[in-house]
Amino acid sequence: MELQQQFEAAVARSKELTQRPSNEELLRLYALYKQGSDGDVTGDRPGGFDFKAIAKYDAWAELKGKSKEEAMKEYITFMDGLYQQYK
Repeated sequence: MELQQQFEAAVARSKELTQRPSNEELLRLYALYKQGSDGDVTGDRPGGFDFKAIAKYDAWAELKGKSKEEAMKEYITFMDGLYQQYK
């Protein structure tokens, strides 16, 4: 199976978790997903009191420079671990 298909399968598995991962785990999943899907962060950092949007932006920005392929591989590995823990 090619990397893109493995990535999409891991994304689908994320919706099958029976327990909610921690906020830190969710932020890591989000950042790896965005980096694997879209590449480096774009747009301006959210301002004001939208702390969730700021945290998501910052988590994605930390991965700047990581290739889409590497982010997809990390997402798959991380999701496999979460799936074992939270299924």
